[in-house]
Amino acid sequence: MKTTNNRMDTKKLVLGAIFTALVIVFQLLATFTAFFGPFSTAIALIPIAIGAILCGPAIGAWLGLVFGIVVLASGGAALFWAFNIPGTIITVLAKGAACGFFAGWVYKLLSKFNHYVAAIAASIICPVVNTAVFMLGCFVFFLKDAAAIGELIGSADAGMALFVGMALANFILELGMNAVLSPVIIRILNIRKKQN
Repeated sequence: MKTTNNRMDTKKLVLGAIFTALVIVFQLLATFTAFFGPFSTAIALIPIAIGAILCGPAIGAWLGLVFGIVVLASGGAALFWAFNIPGTIITVLAKGAACGFFAGWVYKLLSKFNHYVAAIAASIICPVVNTAVFMLGCFVFFLKDAAAIGELIGSADAGMALFVGMALANFILELGMNAVLSPVIIRILNIRKKQN
């Protein structure tokens, strides 16, 4: 029994390491392909969701934390540094860790009933939590700076409305990618597992 648990733990660690590398590569690619003004599409949410589904909430939280560190280190949060450095760090790291943790938790909870539905739900909850925590962080740390942020992104008059609109457009793209790709990839992994 102990040997089986050790093998499972080793497998989770190896998968966690592979998904950590994928999160880093995906987010670096996303940083340099921003479609919605200052917001890069978090394509790293795909390996975060898959890693959380396959390895559990703790690995999901780790992957999300790595995602947040890459966003901070690559300049993905540069717009916010000038306004509130601690608020930027807290928001970016919290949204990453929370989206991975909740994706793993939702999958673990729902997989008792149906693995495929659980995978879709986890894939959807990942960008939902990521965007919700981001918006909450913006409300808590950056609300008073809305006009200045609006000016930096090219619309001082529209201010927060433009900012929220770009964040929501980015969220819809992330949600669509995760909802479509994550369950497909998990299905492929399950087929391969059956063949082995």
